[in-house]
Amino acid sequence: MVGMTNFCRSRPLLFLCLSGLLLAASILGGFGIPLVSSEGLTIRSHWVEGELPQSPDDAAWGAIPPMTIPLSGQVITRPVWPEPTARALVVRSLHNGNDIAFLLEWQDNTKNDRLTPGTFRDGVAIGLPLGDAPAFFCMGQLDHYINIWHWKADWQSDIDRRASRSSEKKEGGVRTFEVIPRRISSVEDLIGGGFSTLTTKEKQGRVQGKALWKDGVWHVVMQRPLVSEEQENEAKLIPGRVQTVSFAVWNGENKERNGQKAVAPWFQLSIDPVAKL
Repeated sequence: MVGMTNFCRSRPLLFLCLSGLLLAASILGGFGIPLVSSEGLTIRSHWVEGELPQSPDDAAWGAIPPMTIPLSGQVITRPVWPEPTARALVVRSLHNGNDIAFLLEWQDNTKNDRLTPGTFRDGVAIGLPLGDAPAFFCMGQLDHYINIWHWKADWQSDIDRRASRSSEKKEGGVRTFEVIPRRISSVEDLIGGGFSTLTTKEKQGRVQGKALWKDGVWHVVMQRPLVSEEQENEAKLIPGRVQTVSFAVWNGENKERNGQKAVAPWFQLSIDPVAKL
């Protein structure tokens, strides 16, 4: 990985970060978006018994209270992106003691799930620190790495189209020839240690995704086993523990990609202890 100056010791960068957050607060206030949701700053992952809902339209999600968190532009590093189109992200989470799942929903009037020259994908990401201390929420920092789960709309499209092709083959329907990449998951599992250091983990598929775009809203589920397989490169998710979590959203129609995105800095994630039955 390419190193960067320690964020915590860089006063100019710290000042820039604080200034950016103040600017973001002003922008959000101007649009009438609450700076803190009525639920507070803690996202609760509710314990449930049995299988977790894997589809975003599963009725089981309706029993989980949503938390709406404000999104602001990325104004920390160039190219800055002060005016993203996504202004809020609705988050739900639950776990069953074995796996944890998040349902993320946000307004996006256009569905961008195919990459062609000059076009960009929709996407959403969850950031989880690898250590006990929070890292810089955008990409982590030197010695304070972050585990990023990046769901990509085009990867989801590849998986869904392959599944549809398989179904047509079984039913004996007419198929058209199309080269579709094979994807183990619609979520890329990444490690960040600062800007320009984002690295794809060698082992993929631990984090799975499923998505639905309907009536101008993306609904995305991401799920992973609670127990970490890699002590150094996989975020620890422990029932009964409170830790931090951050988010990012990309709108491909608005030509958002890489650091040009909407972001939500660190929130608290409280994972329910497993109930004794």
